[in-house]
Amino acid sequence: MTVDHSGNKLGKRPARIDPRTLQMANYVELPQIPAARDWTTKAAANWGMMLNDKLGDCTCAATGHITQAWTSNAGPAEVTLPDPAILTAYEAVGGYTPGEPDTDRGAVELDVLRYWRKTGIGGTKIDAFMALEPKNHLHVQAAVELFGGAYIGVALPVSAQKQSVWSVPPGGPIGTGAPGSWGGHAVVIEAYDPHGLTCITWGQKKRMTWSFWDTYCDEAYALLSELWAGKKPAPSGFDLAALKADLKAVAG
Repeated sequence: MTVDHSGNKLGKRPARIDPRTLQMANYVELPQIPAARDWTTKAAANWGMMLNDKLGDCTCAATGHITQAWTSNAGPAEVTLPDPAILTAYEAVGGYTPGEPDTDRGAVELDVLRYWRKTGIGGTKIDAFMALEPKNHLHVQAAVELFGGAYIGVALPVSAQKQSVWSVPPGGPIGTGAPGSWGGHAVVIEAYDPHGLTCITWGQKKRMTWSFWDTYCDEAYALLSELWAGKKPAPSGFDLAALKADLKAVAG
């Protein structure tokens, strides 16, 4: 099957490091994590573009995709954030003004997460978020298993435009394989196994290898949401109530 993503929109600005961001390693004592997990099977086959076919709003579109994963698994029914809600968030965080293409410049992931926690997107909010160690495979596996997904950023190479599975090209991360040579992109990871991971981007599932993750992922976060684990344990069986209380106290 021929793949060509070259016309697709990106929109993640360079990762911003803030020492105040909670680190998952400091707050979560990880239980045994299964070798594979897939939270995509209950969601609709087409996850929707969330305007990322027209705008560089991937950082906001990713909030809609992880919301679909949470609610399709935790119930009672899958929730799809409407495009106007995604657009409102992109306008607020990225400074986009409809009808002014020069203002379509993407957004910073940390800004989107803070906006989602404080203001909300489409009537939903997250309770907190924690940074993962980007090259720590156990961290991303734990985020997917325990929290229903990982919100990540990748510095995509040009070589990724025509790959059916995102992988490091044979020549290595140089030339068209150089990190960021295409641009920054925000996606959510919703499945993993020993061979790689599955992200949601441009309304569809996309596989990537672990070596691709190690080479191109430049930021990653676990999100805590009532949509995933409210008054009852999460679909993974992990009880987040006490952890959420602690994180709220720390986050302020």
